[in-house]
Amino acid sequence: MLVSQILKSKGDSVFTIKPGETVGAVAEHLHAKGVGALVVLDVDRVAGIVSERDIVRALAAHGAGVLKRPVSDFMTANVLFGEPGETIDSLLGRMTDRRIRHLPICKNDRLVGIVSIGDLVKWKISEVEAEADGLKAYIAAS
Repeated sequence: MLVSQILKSKGDSVFTIKPGETVGAVAEHLHAKGVGALVVLDVDRVAGIVSERDIVRALAAHGAGVLKRPVSDFMTANVLFGEPGETIDSLLGRMTDRRIRHLPICKNDRLVGIVSIGDLVKWKISEVEAEADGLKAYIAAS
């Protein structure tokens, strides 16, 4: 199964924030949107990604004052991307190896969506269940 199929089903909306926004604003957006990460956009270029994990690490290292600092100070700037034509297995492997939970998806250097490890696992389970059902039906018909 391809990532484009997941995006077609879940939609291509991506919650973003600007690099100058505060870490406190990030926390508010994450809570309000019910997501675990935001893509940091500088105009229309992906400048980074910031996750709940990044905020917790910043708070642990710098205290509550970090909430007034810009997200650009704490975001992950070296962003790993996926492409719509990649397989779920390919992205699952990459995300597991790098220990990341959110992966922006780009096509022709344009942000077209985002997937989480949870999205990929959900689709992988569906794929395996469909295969198992097919095998059960084949065996029952034999």
